[in-house]
Amino acid sequence: MPQFTLDGKTILVTGASSGIGRGIAIACAKAGAKCILVARNEERLNQVAAECGSGAVVEKVDVANVSELAALVERVPVLDGLVQCAGLSDKHTPLKFLKEEFVDQLFAVNVKAPILLLAMLEKKKKLSKGASIVLMSSISSFCGAPAHSLYCATKGALTAFAKAAALDLAGKKIRINTIAPGMINTPLIDYGNISEDQRKANELLYPLKRYGEPEDVAGAAIYLLSDASAWVTGQQFVVDGGITAGGV
Repeated sequence: MPQFTLDGKTILVTGASSGIGRGIAIACAKAGAKCILVARNEERLNQVAAECGSGAVVEKVDVANVSELAALVERVPVLDGLVQCAGLSDKHTPLKFLKEEFVDQLFAVNVKAPILLLAMLEKKKKLSKGASIVLMSSISSFCGAPAHSLYCATKGALTAFAKAAALDLAGKKIRINTIAPGMINTPLIDYGNISEDQRKANELLYPLKRYGEPEDVAGAAIYLLSDASAWVTGQQFVVDGGITAGGV
């Protein structure tokens, strides 16, 4: 169906060197998009670019560095889509062990960077009419978890921002939505001190009896980036194997 393709679209993906960002970038390329791949690890970005095929552009950028973000915005062409996947985990940190430096670091990457990048692109008129913005949130934005209060806070903030920003840009037909994944098998996962048997038991709590894969999230991203979702904005798209269906 033509409305589900990304033919002729230019899509920028942050966090594209691994995990969900990598999966989305490859899926976008397969759907016909020209991809701009952003992350800190240039070697891994080049590997992803090779999988995306000709036309993929690599941009080595630390999204937590505002100067580097500003320079990136100056370099990129007008975008039809933006997927912000760059993020940090709080690595099972109980509340009493949270320190100012760690709070600043997590908010800088998970909240400040996606907000400022979007604001800069809008200011410089680098978003086409009808562009689609996808911010990577988490079910942690509405489901608390012990020793993850800081991560939950960043994802909650990002989700709230997306809803309000969607109203700001709706007049230009620019859409903003978030994806809220459950547990996805990526390098970002920190299993802490649990055993393999405990991990498998946790996986079976998911109604579909497995953790997700980056490709599971990529399908949702393709829909939100495509013209098939032209009347969808300010929404959170939950991709969680059914774990929150019972109120978990």
